[in-house]
Amino acid sequence: MALPDSLEAVLIDLAGVLHIGDEAIPGAVAALQRLRDSGLALRFLTNTTRTPRGRIVESLQQMGFAIEAHEVLTAALATRALVEARGLRPHYLIHPDIRIDMGLDAATPNAVVLGDAGPCFDFASLNHAFRLLMQGLPLIAMARNRYFKESDGMSLDMGAFVSALEYSAGVKAEIVGKPARSYFDAALQDIGIGADKAVMIGDDLLDDLGGAKNAGIAGILVRTGKYRPSDETHPEFAPDLICADFAAAVEQLLA
Repeated sequence: MALPDSLEAVLIDLAGVLHIGDEAIPGAVAALQRLRDSGLALRFLTNTTRTPRGRIVESLQQMGFAIEAHEVLTAALATRALVEARGLRPHYLIHPDIRIDMGLDAATPNAVVLGDAGPCFDFASLNHAFRLLMQGLPLIAMARNRYFKESDGMSLDMGAFVSALEYSAGVKAEIVGKPARSYFDAALQDIGIGADKAVMIGDDLLDDLGGAKNAGIAGILVRTGKYRPSDETHPEFAPDLICADFAAAVEQLLA
């Protein structure tokens, strides 16, 4: 797959691409403004599930990014849409900060919904979820990322807890966020274009770019965030382009 000849939209990961922690990656603010000035449609796809969308947008704006709430698609809100569409009654194992986006636990749940609970993951909460799964409830996970970059280094992400519950309960989780094709399709539908008119910029080779490729979207890997040199020699997948950072990716797209 090659980059589109007629580009109309850019899908952009947030953490590790535009910022790390509370700091914008050098050059990213100006580069995003260049993209916006070009007239290309922009959507921001994040698997961050510890923070509600409103706070994510507020933080990005404080860093200097010109981003509006309707442009940000979160795995948490996509999960809530799925829950509502199916009429599910969930038991949520999530970080308390995203309750505002998700709602309350059902008194008699018929599904277990997992987010990145961070420090709120403990034996009691995981064991309760396990017992519900052993009763036959399905497991829905907002994402299964392995790790992410914080200002003080790499941190464990929720994928390990998804895998633990899958292993112990003998179930397979349904993933809602990246790399699920439906997540990318929702972004394209929101803009109103086909996959051949878009490109994805991300720091996660498999979840960002592998997921995009499965949806027919070209991908650019940036050497920031969770990027590792071994990503460039992955035996099963290669991005369409590799750039030093977001600013360099924008330079290539607008050249």
